Amino acid sequence: MSADFIALAMPGVQKLSPYVTGKPIDELARELGIEPAQIVKLASNENPLGPNPRVLEAIRGELADLTRYPDGSGYRLKAKLAERFGLKADQITLGNGSNDIIDLVARCWLAPGRNAVFSAHAFAAYPLCTQAVGAESRVVPAIDYGHDLNGMLDAIDEHTGVVFIANPNNPTGTWFGPQALEAFLARVPEHVLVVLDEAYIEFTEGGELPNGLDYLDRYPNLLVSRTLCKAYGLAGLRVGYCASSPQVANVLNRVRQPFNVNSLALVAACVALDDEEYLAEGRRVNRAGMAQMERGLSALGLTWIPSRGNFVAVDFGRDAASINAGLLREGVIVRPIAGYGMPTFLRVSIGTEQENNRFLEALRVVLDQ
Repeated sequence: MSADFIALAMPGVQKLSPYVTGKPIDELARELGIEPAQIVKLASNENPLGPNPRVLEAIRGELADLTRYPDGSGYRLKAKLAERFGLKADQITLGNGSNDIIDLVARCWLAPGRNAVFSAHAFAAYPLCTQAVGAESRVVPAIDYGHDLNGMLDAIDEHTGVVFIANPNNPTGTWFGPQALEAFLARVPEHVLVVLDEAYIEFTEGGELPNGLDYLDRYPNLLVSRTLCKAYGLAGLRVGYCASSPQVANVLNRVRQPFNVNSLALVAACVALDDEEYLAEGRRVNRAGMAQMERGLSALGLTWIPSRGNFVAVDFGRDAASINAGLLREGVIVRPIAGYGMPTFLRVSIGTEQENNRFLEALRVVLDQ
């Protein structure tokens, strides 16, 4: 009889369920027996612009060196990030997407006997990474689906290693302003690492949200996590980074895998960071698409949570599983978020004008059934 390797796994890992990603287009195409081109995917908050031509050109130039390992230190990308955002290279840690950063943080500062504080309806990686290392998750009830920052402060104790906050938050799209962040950081004990997840910050405009990088000099216990998978359109290459004090970065780099960002991602990220036109066009498309989506949802008599991301959480007032199933039959993929404690909602990414129209038309069909 073979050993029970689930029972032999660490207790926190035993209780985990694998992270469920947005349904792939090819999978639904096989299930429906239709061409992938007939399917619209608005489930994973991906950039609808398509690949950046400058990035594709840079990748083609790198293909001849695929037999070589990437630069394990990510020297060029860290130099580019430092130049772009007024940082020093020793403040930057690179990740295989920002999820990798969250996992590194948990491995460095969480363990049995410690706890992490985060909000209800927060990104699924926070509880998954916390549980995997055997730490306690302290989930603070949300206010109007957003962070209760005062409640999170109250949940901190001497055993708290990390507080995760996201601005904007995924999957709700909620946000908080500069004054709220300043007041929060000023009251967090110095021994607690604050992870400010800004995966969607590039979609915001007009200074409505604080720029977490502006607070690093005053708060050495702050870490700002970002990604190039969303607004920069590099989801398929998986590249993210964080900025922190050099001391925090030094700890992270002790456990970071030396080749966690591949060579194509490294060169693509350097080019993407310089392309302001692509970023600006992405904001424009998102702004127009959000307005289009809100008009369409309003015409259908539906409500949603105001969002500053590139997605919107739509409330159907009843279990949304059957609506999601109906949309799949229509060839439209969105994201159920019952696992986030929001069973009456579906999260819908903002796509192109045509993709948004396709979703709204399919939704009308499903609601009329």
